[in-house]
Amino acid sequence: MTEKEFVNQIRTAGARVFIVGGWVRDFLRQVPAHDKDYMVAGIDEEKFQQVFPKAPRVGKAFPVYLVEIDGHHAEVAFARKEEKQGAGYRGFVVEYGREVTLEEDLYRRDTTINSMAMELPSGEIFDFYGGRSDVEQGIIRPVSHHFAEDPVRALRAARQAAEFNFTLAEETKTAMNACREELAGEPAERLLQELKRALMTEKPSRFFRALQETGLLDVTFPELAKLIGKTQPEAFHPEGDAFEHTMLVVDTVAAETDSLLARFCGLVHDLGKGETPSEMLPHHYGHEVRGQDVLRKWNQRMTLPKKWLQGGLLVIEQHMRAPRLTKAGKITELLLKVNSSPLTMAEFQAVIRADHHSLPFYLEQAPAILARMQQVNGNQAPNTLTGAAIGDWVRSQQVKAYQELKNRNQGDTEL
Repeated sequence: MTEKEFVNQIRTAGARVFIVGGWVRDFLRQVPAHDKDYMVAGIDEEKFQQVFPKAPRVGKAFPVYLVEIDGHHAEVAFARKEEKQGAGYRGFVVEYGREVTLEEDLYRRDTTINSMAMELPSGEIFDFYGGRSDVEQGIIRPVSHHFAEDPVRALRAARQAAEFNFTLAEETKTAMNACREELAGEPAERLLQELKRALMTEKPSRFFRALQETGLLDVTFPELAKLIGKTQPEAFHPEGDAFEHTMLVVDTVAAETDSLLARFCGLVHDLGKGETPSEMLPHHYGHEVRGQDVLRKWNQRMTLPKKWLQGGLLVIEQHMRAPRLTKAGKITELLLKVNSSPLTMAEFQAVIRADHHSLPFYLEQAPAILARMQQVNGNQAPNTLTGAAIGDWVRSQQVKAYQELKNRNQGDTEL
């Protein structure tokens, strides 16, 4: 059915229907809005089921129905109130039904910019808590004391500050810090979901800085918090400590590529510096080895996507070595290793370039070199060779292909 038909059926049943949350916020920001979430008020569940008998119920703690509107399965929720009686995001008692008002529903929401509703079909916007003003001023502000009742709202506020380049109001910072104890016990899956969304923002560093500023970084991403205060040689890192360097790298990678994998690898490439003994500072000898252990422990704490773990381990292992390789055999080995990893060569290049500000010849020309190397296969080996000797011959020919391309480049011949 069309949205108009859906609205008419709700209103015919004596109820009201609203678009709520992020769609209204983005409409006021004049940016493309995402999927619409609908909320109905003045109707009970039994009556709704009579009007939409084929709509499946997907909500568990409270009713949410999937209704096909304009060719999409849209979520339709009932106006509801919540009371916190237990720990974590599951510790809510929910009240919904015909008596719950629009104002009560919006009051339970996290921030003012998400607490507005547009009624259909009139298009009138209801803004009881100053959301429109905060959108205009670029401020993240809690609606009420209910903010701290779901601790992941603190992560969401940090992520929205990064996503929209908004400022955290002082009361937001206080409310976020109040989530610290419960955040430490939140399911890792909820933290991972916010991490993914934060990494896809224009400047992911804003997310981590917001957590740092509100005292939450060490209980959400302790691997990153340990980088704070880990000094580095100023001649190579005028930006500051290992945390500042990591923030610079992840933002630089984000400016070059939309790849979530590359951005994560930029984030974790120097994790080992957080474990550098204080007596070794400002140097970080062996951090590429320690960093792999840190990432593996992170994965034990918060099961990471498999490609993130594999790609991150490769970048941590190779990010110091890659720009310094000179021997053709080692270079060939690394190119083939990257090529067989979850990382594309472009993703690997983005991280190394962000970390070192440039790429060596072989990485700049990696696609052409790999293309030439991949033309070599065991079927071309001399008939006299068997077994492992064929593999050795293939590798020698791949090394030779790299050397030829390098020599041609040094002779100012284009690849």
